[in-house]
Amino acid sequence: MEKNMEDLEAQIDPEALAIFKEAKQPVTLKFEDVCYKIKIKETEKVILKGISGFVLPGEMLAMLGPSGSGKTTLLTALGGRHSSEQSSGTIAYNGKPYDKRMKRNTGFVTQDDILYPHLTVIETLVFAALLRLPNSFTKQEKVMHAEAVITQLGLTKCNPLYFGKGVTALDYFSSIGFALTVAMNPSDYLLDLANEVDLQEKAMQISGKICWLNPLSHLTFNFTSGQWQGISSDDSHGEDQINTKQRLVSAYKKNLENSLKAEIHEVGNNLEDNSDDKEFGLWATTWWQQFTILLRRGLKERRHESFSGLRVGEVLVVSFLVGLLWFKTKHIQDKAGLLFFYPSFWGVFPLFHAIFTFPPELMMIHKERTSRMYKLSSYFMSKIVGDLPMELILPTIFVIITYWMAWLRPTAGNFFYALAALLLTVLVAQGIGLALGAIVMDIKSASVLASVLMLAFQLAGGFLVQNVPSFIAWVKYISPNYYTYKLLLGSQFGPEDITGIPTIKGVGLGGQGVAAIALIIMIVFYRFIAYLALTRVGRTG
Repeated sequence: MEKNMEDLEAQIDPEALAIFKEAKQPVTLKFEDVCYKIKIKETEKVILKGISGFVLPGEMLAMLGPSGSGKTTLLTALGGRHSSEQSSGTIAYNGKPYDKRMKRNTGFVTQDDILYPHLTVIETLVFAALLRLPNSFTKQEKVMHAEAVITQLGLTKCNPLYFGKGVTALDYFSSIGFALTVAMNPSDYLLDLANEVDLQEKAMQISGKICWLNPLSHLTFNFTSGQWQGISSDDSHGEDQINTKQRLVSAYKKNLENSLKAEIHEVGNNLEDNSDDKEFGLWATTWWQQFTILLRRGLKERRHESFSGLRVGEVLVVSFLVGLLWFKTKHIQDKAGLLFFYPSFWGVFPLFHAIFTFPPELMMIHKERTSRMYKLSSYFMSKIVGDLPMELILPTIFVIITYWMAWLRPTAGNFFYALAALLLTVLVAQGIGLALGAIVMDIKSASVLASVLMLAFQLAGGFLVQNVPSFIAWVKYISPNYYTYKLLLGSQFGPEDITGIPTIKGVGLGGQGVAAIALIIMIVFYRFIAYLALTRVGRTG
């Protein structure tokens, strides 16, 4: 093994290797009487009860046990990923409660790899290093660190590959989750269900403190190897199995429980105070750095859909079809119909696209937020800004084609007035989609709600129904279609044009400024709702 390590180190740039050996604060984990309960209807089920133990710096500790014995639950509790209402007991890192600073410096590998399917291996690790490594490293050093991780874990063959279906290096991908954590250079690792046996050897090649490697169970049982032989993984049932377990528990309480408690107490007394730890800040990078890194990552991840030829082709086909149907129309009623179609189409198209923003990334948001990789506000703003180019370019192309084919009022001022009104409704529709997706976090359910909501907005838009009953007339004041239609009418007609035309007269041309302000308020309001909904994801007690 030492020879393998020397060979690997010879392949790595000395500067990159130095990052692995960067001194980190040693971590001692101590936990006492850890309990975890869940409520199923009216009954309360105990998953963990009175688990105690400790792990010293430099140790690797394995939790062993059959499926369903509570290995992942205990590991998740020690990683601070359970709410305080469900778990109890004392969990201390270096004698202090597990706080946000320590969470950022802990590498947590889940059972299943949670990765972006359209990023390559090197892109995934580089973005992780840029977000998690502190500013004491330069950008170049962070990139070198990610490349060194790939070399040390033997992932160079799948370096240029994506994580999506159809790749040819699937045998390597069970190591990617571990590699992603190594790229963050944490002080300690919590590894859940590592799939490859040789991953243990790879882990030892990285400078750091690995607390334990899966499969894991009952970390409190600091048994010698021989005393685990009574636990069987076969499918036998009945009284013999129950009696065996009871004998093991009794033997543990009789022979080891008291000595373990004494050792835990001794470990607690010997811990040094490391309150002045510069490495353990709340965030590794600034808000602006997080925003720019996440923006770049988001653009790379969604490049396959944002700049989709199918999406562009759809808009072009609809644009020319609309232009042909309203080609150089001279009838005011027909022009009013075209102006109403603008917000009807562009109130739906960006809305359903925006619904897909957050639900597919739910697990990723949860994973990265619990690891303190970035602030939610930086992630949210990166998504908003990243989607703007295509959300604004496509409707602009649509207006350019349809406006001049229909030969609406042919002046630059009127054209840009109509374009600005349409872009406002596009941003409102995008905000509604973001809010629905973030609240429901289910694409199918959010799409159903969006269909009903947009249908109501269209019906209340002022073109289809002029004489609305008074008890439901208020709906138009929350409809973006109504305000956009009013602005578009104002861009094309004057008071002298609307005499005797109910589809225009009912909405009116007045209150143009109020309509614009109402749309701007909606743009901000729906995004604020989406942000509040996202705060639920990744929140732990």
